[in-house]
Parts: sequence; C-alpha cells; structure tokens
Amino acid sequence: MNLQEFEAQYREAMTETLNDLQTAALLLAQVQHQILKIGSSVQHISERVEEFIADQKAE
Repeated sequence: MNLQEFEAQYREAMTETLNDLQTAALLLAQVQHQILKIGSSVQHISERVEEFIADQKAE
C-alpha cells in the first residue's frame, strides 16, 4: 500500500466514522426530546389522578 492509498482509506474511514457520530448525536437528541415528552405526560396524568382522588374524597 502506498501513501496515496493509505490516505484515501484514512479519509474514507474518518468520513464514515464522523457521519456515524453525527447520526448518533441526532438520534440521542430525538430520544432526549421523547423522554421529556413522556415525563411531561406522566406528570400531567399524575396530577389529574391526584385531583380526581381529592375530589372523590371530598364528596
């Protein structure tokens, strides 16, 4: 393998690896966003259940 072949393989490997890293970072951001949405939904459901329970006890 000569220097040009080595350089070409190196650049190709780095490009692929950086693309994979960018994809992983974007997926992580999507997962974090989804976790926040789910957490918000759970909090809302919990508040509604607590309100319902309090209303039932008040009757």
